[in-house]
Amino acid sequence: MLADPLLALFVVAAIGYLAGKVRVGRMSLGVAAVLFAGLVVSALSPELEVPPIVPHLGLALFIYAIGLSAGPGFFKLFRARGLRDGGLALAAVLVSAAVTVLLSRALGLSAQTAAGLFCGGLTNTPALAAVVERLPADTAALPVVAYSVAYPFGVLGVLAAIVLVQRVLRLDYASERPSVVDPMVVGETLSTATFRVRDPRAIGAALGALERDHPLHVRFVRHRRGDTLTVADEYTVLADGDLLTAVGSPEGLERACALLGERCDEHPELDRSVLDMRRVFVSNPDVVERPIRELHLHERFGAAITRIRRGEVELLADDDAELEPGDRVRVVAPRDRMAALGKFLGDSYHALAEIDALTFGLGVALGLLLGSVPIPLPSGGSFELGVAGGPLIAGLVLGRIGRTGPLVWAQPYSANVTLRQFGLLLFLGGVGLRSGAQFVQTVASAEGLALLGAGAAVTLASALVTLLVGRLLLRVPFAVLTGTVAGIHTQPAVLAFAHEQAKSELPRLGYTAVFPVASVVKIVVAQVVLALS
Repeated sequence: MLADPLLALFVVAAIGYLAGKVRVGRMSLGVAAVLFAGLVVSALSPELEVPPIVPHLGLALFIYAIGLSAGPGFFKLFRARGLRDGGLALAAVLVSAAVTVLLSRALGLSAQTAAGLFCGGLTNTPALAAVVERLPADTAALPVVAYSVAYPFGVLGVLAAIVLVQRVLRLDYASERPSVVDPMVVGETLSTATFRVRDPRAIGAALGALERDHPLHVRFVRHRRGDTLTVADEYTVLADGDLLTAVGSPEGLERACALLGERCDEHPELDRSVLDMRRVFVSNPDVVERPIRELHLHERFGAAITRIRRGEVELLADDDAELEPGDRVRVVAPRDRMAALGKFLGDSYHALAEIDALTFGLGVALGLLLGSVPIPLPSGGSFELGVAGGPLIAGLVLGRIGRTGPLVWAQPYSANVTLRQFGLLLFLGGVGLRSGAQFVQTVASAEGLALLGAGAAVTLASALVTLLVGRLLLRVPFAVLTGTVAGIHTQPAVLAFAHEQAKSELPRLGYTAVFPVASVVKIVVAQVVLALS
């Protein structure tokens, strides 16, 4: 068939990526289809030998990029609802791990197969990568085969669990709303309102009064008194009859209105003769990973940032928000200062696709060095974090630090996504091309049916624990819980299903709350399963 391993690798990547876009109902395999394409090609051409450096390279790129993007969220998780959501995610993963170990012993499965079963039941490729990296070449195919058998029900089983629990408990999405909406998920509900001031006070004092109850997601933008239109800031002093525009969540805007005065139908934001508005790309490394208040935009340019577009999410630009390379921000500034403001922020589309080779190379190198350090065990001997664990920890820590002097560790959003995708293609294609023959033998045997049933049990254990404990004991709104279970399984297909069912952005609230910790915990627990099975 394909005699050249490099040619085969990229053919597998192309075919698998295309197959991953095919939807059966609400389900698609996504990039995981590359693994199955590699298994098929390998089964047809067992003589293919892909060098081990290929999946190792892909793994290092993928894991480090994941760590960079998850770092801030991972360490912020333990604020607010973090302990509750993190504890629920940890409990669900540990229950699945316990089920995996028990079933592996009952069925006489190898430790390598059990670890792959755990990864497939929870549809987690980074965990599989961490397991494969720790194994010698002659057993590395075992977890890949188990993962491949368990993966399909790893998606379908979660969807079935959501529908089952909803019907058994007779839950109504529309009647359940959380008391506090996470700022990270209000992006698509941001709106603008204009108020006529009836209770004059400084904006800073107004915000202080609003935040005494609980944090408010509102940004005051324009201040109009008579014919004078300026950008508002915390020192703006209001007078009776002034117009004030604000951006925020519907709840925040209602509370701001009740405090300051009344809504009006005038729209100062449409008058662009004095103040202009535009989107600007953040590409200047000097302005990233610093709170917006430290940029002193109002003092320098009479300007303000109102919204931050990061990937597919739009966030409110409060003073504590930190810009990241590749953000698209909406700015309001005097027309004659807009060009200078754009230059200050960078506004280079070309720079958004560039990787900072210095910091990326240093970060991956630090991760690989960390992964090679022997860590002693109390019982004697030692272990290493390896190509998966070292870069992951380095990425998490450096992603949280953000910058060290002139070195900015974060990569532009688009560049980070590209690195993740390319690394994952190399890893999935590489391990698939090394495991096809054994996959065919397993599927055609009685062991394949046993693995399928065991994988279903692993998936349902995690999903049902999350949904039932979260709803009955923790009283989490079910729309949020559907996103939580999607985040625990790191499964976008489940998140899309949850959005369709809830018809709101609430599932993303649960997803973003647990995704970082679930990703890290599963990588660690998968290796525990490998040791205990």
